[in-house]
Amino acid sequence: MHVLIIEDNPDIVANLYAFLEPLGYVLDNARSGPAGLEAARTGSHDAIVLDLSLPGLDGVELCRRLRRELRKATPVLMLTARDTIQDKAAGFESGADDYLVKPFLLAELDLRLKALVRRARAGHVETQLRVGDLCFDTAALTVTRAGRRIELTPTGYKLLARLMQAGGGLVPREVLEREVWGDEPPDSDALRTHIYALRRAIDKPFDQPLLKTVPGLGYRLEAAGPLAGGASHEA
Repeated sequence: MHVLIIEDNPDIVANLYAFLEPLGYVLDNARSGPAGLEAARTGSHDAIVLDLSLPGLDGVELCRRLRRELRKATPVLMLTARDTIQDKAAGFESGADDYLVKPFLLAELDLRLKALVRRARAGHVETQLRVGDLCFDTAALTVTRAGRRIELTPTGYKLLARLMQAGGGLVPREVLEREVWGDEPPDSDALRTHIYALRRAIDKPFDQPLLKTVPGLGYRLEAAGPLAGGASHEA
């Protein structure tokens, strides 16, 4: 599970990393409201853990902008020391999905995150994915680009779906490996081989490449424009 933690308290962040990473979580951290909003905008996360009191932009306003401006439906678990019903109402009205009052049990946080992601996946299944002229009907398992049918391997379909669902955001290597192999990825660099095959299928016959590599981080699909963030065309 890929989770963005928007929290400025270094002790809380350290505790979250120490507890969640051994459970298989892939974690990103932003220490301010503006940095958190940008990380949510550009990243691909299964859930967001959001502190209510943040420098630069508080959690309520950040969540509101996440929903209304960015149109992100990523589940949000709000953390706060405020426990009045008015505070909770403000959090839920801004678009938060759950609310956990500090101090909290880390095991409870884990359970709540898993429940949020499980409900989100069950209730929101996209069947028509599009990036530029690349289209993927996940129900019919058909991929086309510029009207031309593209055949992929079962692994290729999984990787492409995860990349397209990110809406142009970076998908870390660890997330793609878990998508294909679960919690037991192979020792060899098998992902690189599958990405190479996917790139040959969706990019090689066409003038405009879509699949970009961000060295050392992961991959993303980019419909147009110059490479950003050190992206390259190599797997």
